[in-house]
Amino acid sequence: MNNKHDNRVVIVNSSFGNLIDISTDEVFHEFRELVLSSDAEILFEFNFNQKVVNATHFIGRGKLEEIKKIIDLNKIELIIFNHNLSPSQERNIESYLKTRVLDRTGLILDIFAKRAFSHIGKLQVELAQLTHLSTRLVRGWSHLERQKGGIGLRGPGETQLETDRRLISQRMKNIRKRLEKSHQQKNLNRYARKKGRNHIVGIVGYTNAGKTTLFNGLTGSREFQADKLFATLDTVTRKNLVPGSDSIIYTDTVGFISNLPTSLIESFKATLDDLKSADLLLHVVDVSDRNFKNKIFEVNKILNEINAEKIPQILVKNKIDINDFDQNEVINPINSVSVSAKEGIGIEMLRDLVSNHANRGLFKGKLLINFNNSKVRSECYRKAKIISDEETNDGWVLTLTIGNYDLKKILSHQGIEIIDSFSYLEKEI
Repeated sequence: MNNKHDNRVVIVNSSFGNLIDISTDEVFHEFRELVLSSDAEILFEFNFNQKVVNATHFIGRGKLEEIKKIIDLNKIELIIFNHNLSPSQERNIESYLKTRVLDRTGLILDIFAKRAFSHIGKLQVELAQLTHLSTRLVRGWSHLERQKGGIGLRGPGETQLETDRRLISQRMKNIRKRLEKSHQQKNLNRYARKKGRNHIVGIVGYTNAGKTTLFNGLTGSREFQADKLFATLDTVTRKNLVPGSDSIIYTDTVGFISNLPTSLIESFKATLDDLKSADLLLHVVDVSDRNFKNKIFEVNKILNEINAEKIPQILVKNKIDINDFDQNEVINPINSVSVSAKEGIGIEMLRDLVSNHANRGLFKGKLLINFNNSKVRSECYRKAKIISDEETNDGWVLTLTIGNYDLKKILSHQGIEIIDSFSYLEKEI
């Protein structure tokens, strides 16, 4: 973009009714947040109802004329639709309005392009962009009937359009090869983690639900977090912050959104495969959002599309510190916990639930370790969360929380015994 007016946009949303009963206001609010996430300045908004889609221009001529007057008066160079337009509809609208048109998929791709920082992330976004562009090549070209020769570019009689399609096809093939190589490396990394008996926990959820804030709180990382859609694009994996649970590895992932473009799901296959290899998913939901139930539905729908629906889930009801929600509306499945990732509320309970799953249940209580077992005491410090350590005449008394799997190994040594049990989340020893 070359001048200060290029980021001024007109946005258009048209309501046709929705199968999952998302209100028009909620849909339009999310659309506005998407546009603002692309650093655009919204100059005018159109949000209206229509009975059917216009086959040639998506919306009726009356509305188009109304939009055209605004665009001509303010010299606006971009209009964004909250819908996926067909290539012909996009061309016809551009021809009528004499300005550039971007649909929902194009908008999301633009945001992804700005937020991708890793090599793999950039390749995935470029592949999705090229897939989207390949169906829209005829737009804006006035010389397509002209046949041109070119060294190393085109064969006899090949038009400019055919050349562009061939070059894009070659670039897409090259990107897929590079992504496949990265995908194979990721598979090796996942195999190494499994072989090392690491427990992989994937953090999933709708975009802007607070996944990265939770990830930072659980791992002590400082990944970029912001109150905007798609702040995280690149998958990040870190070990657990809590001593004694270092076999638990957390993976932060890209946020989901309703009507996520198919090209993005396909392009981000390597990233989404990280979720398929997880042992447990933390499904983060913003309970201060009035529409959170429908967003749970959307996330589960995408998990189903990538064959990750059978992985056990813990529903993490985030942002309970915000008072803009009705507590009676919050669903309470068995495997759920209420937290504020920003304020650190409920994080310990969440850690216990994760450890419970990873360690086949948790033991909370006291162990007596005689003085001949100093190595076992050191092992407890590595594998358990030590609350207190007292020296008595009979040995060390450790008050701790430890996974049943590790406890069973420790109790196999002579001179170790349980002297008090506070609680078991599960009893699987």
